[in-house]
Amino acid sequence: MKKFAVVLSGCGVFDGAEIHEATLSLLAIAQAGAQYELFAPDIVQYHVVNHLSGELMTETRNVLVESARIARGKIRPLSNFDASAFDAILFPGGFGVAKNLSDLAFQGAECKVNLEVEDAIKAMLLA
Repeated sequence: MKKFAVVLSGCGVFDGAEIHEATLSLLAIAQAGAQYELFAPDIVQYHVVNHLSGELMTETRNVLVESARIARGKIRPLSNFDASAFDAILFPGGFGVAKNLSDLAFQGAECKVNLEVEDAIKAMLLA
C-alpha cells in the first residue's frame, strides 16, 4: 500500500494550510486506497490573520499546534520525518506555505525554504 507524507503549514488559508485543500487531499489519498501521515514544522507562525476580518492579530501561534487542528491531533513534528517510510510527499496549498514553510511571500524569487522542509524534500528525492 502506498503511503504519503502530508506536510501542513498551519491552519487557515491566509496564514496556514488551506483547510479544503488539506482535507480533500487526505480524502483523495484514502479513497485511492493509500495511507497518509501528517507532519508540520514545530515553529512559530510568521503572523496570525483574523480570517473573519482579514486583519493581522498581535498573538503568536505555533505551526505544528495549528496544523493539529486539521489533523485532529494525529500529527508529528517534521523533524521526525523519515523518507524511507513514504512513497510521496505532499504540501497542500494555503498562504502558510509561502509564509511559514518558506519566505516566498516576502522575498519572492530570492526566497529560502525552511530547513526541515528542504531536508524532507531532498530526502524524498534520494529515497
